[in-house]
Amino acid sequence: MVETQCDARPVKAYIMSDLLKKFDQDTLNDVVQIAVAVAGIYLGIFCLEYVDTEYSLWLTWFLMPVIVTFLLPAVIIVLIYISSIIFHLYRLYRMKVVDGVQPDWKQAARLAVCALWDAHGWLWHGYEIRGLENIPEGPFLVIYYHGALPIDMYYFIARMLLFKRRHIHTVADRFLFKIPGWASLLEGLCVIPGTVGTCAGVLRSGNALAISPGGVYEAQFGDHCYRLYWRNRIGFAKVAQEAKVPIIPMFTQNVREAFRTVGWLRGVWLRIYAAIRVPLAPVYGGFPVKLITHLGKPIEYDPNLTPEQLQKKVATAIEELVEEHQRVPGSILRALTERLYEVPKKSKNAPALAPVANGKCQNGSLGQSDSYKCDSDRAKVS
Repeated sequence: MVETQCDARPVKAYIMSDLLKKFDQDTLNDVVQIAVAVAGIYLGIFCLEYVDTEYSLWLTWFLMPVIVTFLLPAVIIVLIYISSIIFHLYRLYRMKVVDGVQPDWKQAARLAVCALWDAHGWLWHGYEIRGLENIPEGPFLVIYYHGALPIDMYYFIARMLLFKRRHIHTVADRFLFKIPGWASLLEGLCVIPGTVGTCAGVLRSGNALAISPGGVYEAQFGDHCYRLYWRNRIGFAKVAQEAKVPIIPMFTQNVREAFRTVGWLRGVWLRIYAAIRVPLAPVYGGFPVKLITHLGKPIEYDPNLTPEQLQKKVATAIEELVEEHQRVPGSILRALTERLYEVPKKSKNAPALAPVANGKCQNGSLGQSDSYKCDSDRAKVS
């Protein structure tokens, strides 16, 4: 009996090893790949009907950093719910707030929530904004690159309201309005699902508005090479043209190093998103990397530009911010060291590229030779 089990173990171990080799080779550097590989070894040992207590304890200790990287994003969810609770409390005690603190209870709640997020950004990411001199006095439209989580937009809104007294309205995906407990928060922070007409109306009323053309698609399927995934979206250009306001391009350095989406089973998540329009690709990270939001020069209203031309112009402006401030491909370790010492990026003498649909990118890929692409760009997303 013992000899039979011993003979079976090499066969089972070989089977587990063969299964592990079937994972996508393009994501070997992904933290999740390490977790899956180690979990596979552990499962193989379990299937061999042999469990060593000391080895199990060591394996648990070894996997702890990986587990933590998936738990840290939950902190952001907790902060969002705390923000929502603050709005509910201010709504409940609105008469006391109006009488004793603020004439507008919603503004008081916004300031409290923004103080929470600004403190988190300052402590955890050393958050900074550069280029505030490019913000005009009147209404304007902010167009930004969407990270795996739009954590930079949370910090940007908070700091603008606290220190500049400018409240930035934002456009969000419709699925957010269906999440239990978030309605009060979204209403209080002036987050809207956004059509061209409603967005233009917000700007015409004298408010600032922020839109990410890539949206959830860019958040879920972008990577640390910082390509734009705008496809053929030109709605924001129509909004700017209709409201006749300037556009401020925005990019946050290292936003993809703070949070990332897993690289494996990418095709599965893509098909799920295409079917139900809900982002389900797991997000990991929460690393305390340095985050710096860069605001580009305003792109003034030009009635002679078509929406397609304006989209191309804005995309090029954002890609220039990426080229100027972000080392590509991004590195979590390098982004962590920038909390202590920031090394200026060296300019690259890359050959000029002919403009295409989204500035230098078209549906998230560049029309250039493989020598200028990240490894993940060479992998086809099915």
